Amino acid sequence: MPLVVYSALRLLVLAAVMAALALVGMGGWLLVVVAALAAWAVSYLVLAGPRDRAALWLARRAERRRATGTRFSPGVDADAAAEDAEAGGPEPREASEGQAEPEQHPVAELEDGCAGQDGAQEHAAGSQPYRGDEQGRR
Repeated sequence: MPLVVYSALRLLVLAAVMAALALVGMGGWLLVVVAALAAWAVSYLVLAGPRDRAALWLARRAERRRATGTRFSPGVDADAAAEDAEAGGPEPREASEGQAEPEQHPVAELEDGCAGQDGAQEHAAGSQPYRGDEQGRR
């Protein structure tokens, strides 16, 4: 939570600096650039305490994750496990009326298909396979 507080304070500083520069008469892209640089400097000097608390919170969180070995919350881990189980493939269906469905092997169907499955096409003359280079035309 300290990270959210620090981020909100930085945005507040940016808005305050932009408002002050706009009141002075600065505008356009120069207002945004100067305000960003000035807000960075002001937040570096003024927000040291919230920045340190946010850094400590992040360090403790990282250390806790390293110590427990968990990377995500239990809910996210449960969702990932459910997705992995689903991606493992569909559950086997029961065959209707006691008959088993024939197994389908797409690779075998392709291999048994037409000639030239090794990547070469038959040349129009028919004698040698055409490989797209001079080697197949000899």
